Amino acid sequence: MAVELGNYSEDGLRAILKEFKIAQNDYSFKSITAGYINDTFLVCNEEEPLFILQRINHNIFENIEGLMMNINRAFKYLKGGGYNQIKLIPALSGKAYASHKSGYWRVMTYIANSTTYDTTTEAEIAFEAGRIIGKFHTLLANEPIESYVDTIPKFHDLKLRKMQFLAALARASDKKKELASDAILFSQDMLVKLTSMHNEQLPKRVCHNDTKLNNILFSKETKRSLCLIDLDTLMTGYFHFDFGDAIRTIVNTAPEDEKEHGKITFEKKLFEAFVDGLASNDSFLNLEEIKALPYGVLLMPFLHGIRALTDYLNGNIYYKVAYENQNLDRCLSLFDFTKKALSNIDYMKTVLSEKLKS
Repeated sequence: MAVELGNYSEDGLRAILKEFKIAQNDYSFKSITAGYINDTFLVCNEEEPLFILQRINHNIFENIEGLMMNINRAFKYLKGGGYNQIKLIPALSGKAYASHKSGYWRVMTYIANSTTYDTTTEAEIAFEAGRIIGKFHTLLANEPIESYVDTIPKFHDLKLRKMQFLAALARASDKKKELASDAILFSQDMLVKLTSMHNEQLPKRVCHNDTKLNNILFSKETKRSLCLIDLDTLMTGYFHFDFGDAIRTIVNTAPEDEKEHGKITFEKKLFEAFVDGLASNDSFLNLEEIKALPYGVLLMPFLHGIRALTDYLNGNIYYKVAYENQNLDRCLSLFDFTKKALSNIDYMKTVLSEKLKS
């Protein structure tokens, strides 16, 4: 039976696998459709998944050598203490990736009986998400940030996103600006608020920078978190980036482009469970970093929201959209969550001061 593999054939994928140091069998392939950036396939021996084969999107990640150097280095430390190790399979060239006429490819080991969640209502899942993100950071806590390159420079830079937003606003049609007027006013207000809250004295760390819930692998059987995946944005950052991005996808049980804002939530039991999971690790944050965590919960949904708004004003040139105003709906949903987070900022400060120790 034919398997849907997008723009690729099984013979073509087998030819790419021959570039790597693995036994050359009659593998079959299954496309993994989650994620918008890379092309990802399960490599199976009959029905048993053995490896992940992935084409890295060179349009997004221009420095493939640096990106793979980051991941290869981090994988050496991301193991043990309840963290499942993923290994890169070297190419025949000895590099961590292979260059092929169809692009840049890598092969990684597959963790059996694992799954991901887009959203959750379960405190157990939230706790495990907090635990594994904390474990990720404790394992990399002693890594020198100068050893890692920025794979997407200024990825979470508020000044850059403000500049891009203002440029898009200057070019946008009157119709778009009228439809997005509430979002534009909110953006202008939050840019001032968030800029005033930022603490430039915080220490930088090696961060994942894309810790949404579905970038965490869980055991299908026990629901225990196993490891983080999609490390292409692994680079220098602040811990509140990883904290805020996780919280925005855990305590809100609605989809990112939810139109009915009454369904957008800030579930306190899930927030507390996540913080408990984080606290189950050895302490690795200083007091100023802990104080900055509520800022991260405001910053990350706002950054995603203003990027969607900017793309809407520019005519939907970056994100894939299913309908014309999807970016605007996504922006409004993210901004609604930002407002709910803002209304819970004192609550977050209290919980964090009680549960996290520097």
